[in-house]
Amino acid sequence: MVPAALAQTLFGALQPAGASTLTIYSSLDLSAAEPLIDAFQRDNPGVAVNYHELQTVDIYERVLNESDGDGATADLVISSAMDLQMKLANDGYARRVPLAHGSVWPSWANWRDTAIALTYEPAVMVYHKPSFEAADVPRTRAALISFLDAEQDAFYGRIATYDIERAGVGFLFLARDAEHNRDIWDLVRAMGRSGVKLYSNSSSILERVSDGRFAIGYNILGSYASAWAARNPDLGIVLPTDYTIIMSRIALVPVSAQAPDLAGRFLDFMMSRQGQDIMAAEAKLPALHPQLTGANTADGLRAEAGDKLRPIAVSPALLVYLDQVRRARFIDRWNDTLSQR
Repeated sequence: MVPAALAQTLFGALQPAGASTLTIYSSLDLSAAEPLIDAFQRDNPGVAVNYHELQTVDIYERVLNESDGDGATADLVISSAMDLQMKLANDGYARRVPLAHGSVWPSWANWRDTAIALTYEPAVMVYHKPSFEAADVPRTRAALISFLDAEQDAFYGRIATYDIERAGVGFLFLARDAEHNRDIWDLVRAMGRSGVKLYSNSSSILERVSDGRFAIGYNILGSYASAWAARNPDLGIVLPTDYTIIMSRIALVPVSAQAPDLAGRFLDFMMSRQGQDIMAAEAKLPALHPQLTGANTADGLRAEAGDKLRPIAVSPALLVYLDQVRRARFIDRWNDTLSQR
């Protein structure tokens, strides 16, 4: 059964006869997507956009089922589930797209002109500023371990992170931690000793850190953290100085797309300097375009963190996170380590 969209909106519904319709499946919040769609339609006034906001797993299953069924699915798919997007591309469900801006795109962010990274979003630590008036904020994972062990009584039950069994981005971030840091399980053990709270989404953690119920949130998606910090002055953000993982939202055009040329046009717009500038300034997502500078851009993050950034490459290597045996073994270790004292 095909899942229902969280939100479905038709932009530009009142179009002249013969107008084109672009259908998009996306995990990006409608409010963030709207300025991009509005700008695209100003340059393409004869195009209606049928936008479906879906969960990442629902996007994957819907493209799979529709492509294998009647052969008609979305024209463009945008998702933060890098592994699932890569699986669609690798399994032949996405088509190669001529890209006007492909020559300037980083090689790690473009797999065969088929799966394209659009954003540059860090995994950050967040903290409740008033809770650290008398203590230094941990800025590395080693410092966080030391802090949790030293302040266990005062901060017990006040640290949170994603539940990696329920949050795909949480699993991805921790799996990358394990690749970059052989001591990451010491941190998981320290969080367990400190009564860590687990959540399936960013908002639950950010709300509780903002109001002081929690002191620290670990491995939180930076784009969401920045949006919360703009509204909540007590919420602080740290780019870990040992290394900072960078994830990206991936776009692809399904093989079964009904309007692939139109999808390619919208994808090119999102890769353009204009589209990426709107993404950074209005959608509040860190833009990837190599030639953009300033706040909320890859260049801005590099200026702040230097060579400590670790972007996740768009490649078949992402498929390792979907191996069910490996995944189950990793989750078992996570649960066992959390329970150790």
